[in-house]
Amino acid sequence: MKAPSAWLLALLLVAPAAHAATGGGPPPPTPTSGFTNPKEDARYHALLKNLRCLVCQNESLQDSQAGLAQDLRREVREQMRAGKSNPDIVKYLVSRYGDFVLYRPPLMGTTYLLWFGPFLVLIAGIVALFVLLRRRTRRPDPDPLPAPERRRLAALLREREEGSKR
Repeated sequence: MKAPSAWLLALLLVAPAAHAATGGGPPPPTPTSGFTNPKEDARYHALLKNLRCLVCQNESLQDSQAGLAQDLRREVREQMRAGKSNPDIVKYLVSRYGDFVLYRPPLMGTTYLLWFGPFLVLIAGIVALFVLLRRRTRRPDPDPLPAPERRRLAALLREREEGSKR
């Protein structure tokens, strides 16, 4: 691997971790629930933290500012005011949007890729890096000079040394 490609690979591996370590930017404002009861307000925010924004995909409904997230927050608020429990609200959202709306989808056949995909990609990357490094270290040395050329080179070097001694 050439030096620029090694640097590029290192940058591609380190950049996402650096971005995540810095928090990725300022935190978004917390949406208001409209509940005057502190228990209901806490329940509302706890529920939103466990639901994923379907547009942003990497933010909870609590943190997202997308239009769909605002609609889903309104839907959660209305269902809470209608007296539905958290499991009922989650069940409704899953039936409408699928398991992807949950930050922790259940482990079942259709979600294996969500649970194990990142680990499989990591393992594949480690294996590819290992294979690449093994091939690189096992490369044979370039062909040595054939015997006639080696003799000619030795003769030329001797002539040079004899010429410089005079």
